[in-house]
Amino acid sequence: MKQKNTPRFAARLNAFKIGSETYWPGKNFITTADLLARAATAGVNAADLNYPDHFVDDSPADLLKALTDSGMILNGIAMRYYTKPGYKLGAFTHPNAAVRRAAIDETKRGLDVLAEMGGNLMTLWMGQDGFDYSFQMDYERAWGDTIDAMIEVADHNPAIDIALEYKPNEPRAFALMPDAATTLLAIKEIGRDNTGVTLDFAHVLYADEMPAFAAALIARHSRILGVHLNDGYGKWDNGLMVGAVHPIQTIELLVELERSGYKGAIYFDTFPDHSGLDPVSEAQTNIEVLQRLRATAVRLIDNGELQSAIARQDAPTAMRIVQSTMLA
Repeated sequence: MKQKNTPRFAARLNAFKIGSETYWPGKNFITTADLLARAATAGVNAADLNYPDHFVDDSPADLLKALTDSGMILNGIAMRYYTKPGYKLGAFTHPNAAVRRAAIDETKRGLDVLAEMGGNLMTLWMGQDGFDYSFQMDYERAWGDTIDAMIEVADHNPAIDIALEYKPNEPRAFALMPDAATTLLAIKEIGRDNTGVTLDFAHVLYADEMPAFAAALIARHSRILGVHLNDGYGKWDNGLMVGAVHPIQTIELLVELERSGYKGAIYFDTFPDHSGLDPVSEAQTNIEVLQRLRATAVRLIDNGELQSAIARQDAPTAMRIVQSTMLA
């Protein structure tokens, strides 16, 4: 069976600041356009821009030109609240109504910029919306404030999809939306068609979930709007290269994504910064490995013997089939 679609590849742009003094000798200020151009040399052909961070010194028009010059398309925009000290106690869950209003209004400005650029995917990772202590948060109020805020955000421009990216913790000890089930519950309460989920592989691992199972639940009850691929040891957000630790689970996720008809970009949310890796080489490796894993997934998706083994929950036979295909 041929692959149904060839995804666009995006990557964490800020990683391309690594080694900037060598890559751009004598350059005192690295622009978002510079990062896009460097990422393109690795084969990255789509971009997720952070709002407001990537727009501080560049207008939407400037960034559209930079994307075109680099041979990229805009995949979407991701809101970044955690960079502002005022949101340390939360954005949509902050105890101060004025701060919550500021976060909602900033998100709406981000949506307006996204629409101006012709994009249609906004990713919300509410990392600062959580708690660290017992008796610190009024859970019912915080949940209600979050749902109300997300309804307002979703209604601001129904033509734009709002993707909720869940994560168990970090920077807060407990996130308000830590896993697939809680996120799907929130989406049910929000009740808007333009909402869905961004699935981050490392976040799923340390939420103690199986990536393909999480994807199946999301596709059943909502929509998978974004996929962040990386890897880790399931303890925190390691951001390792794709397939470095969990290649079989990655393949199973890719099979599930193919079955569900996911046609969005694959975003490499990896952290070459942690080891001081060359970001271009790291991104090239992610693309090359993913292409091999996708080819394996395609060979497995219509494998009748594998489907029969799964129907019987015959793990030994399934593992023999999967591993012989992987290692062929």
